[in-house]
Amino acid sequence: MHKKPHLPEKICPACHRPFTWRKKWAKDWDQVKYCSERCRRNRGPH
Repeated sequence: MHKKPHLPEKICPACHRPFTWRKKWAKDWDQVKYCSERCRRNRGPH
């Protein structure tokens, strides 16, 4: 089993859990705020 190199992390403002960089976010990592669609939809009043 190979180990992945250290990937950038962010904290989701909805669930307050850390999430790591994903290849599908490579082009827009700076704009990614939520760890999932569920958190994005349930972000609440901010």
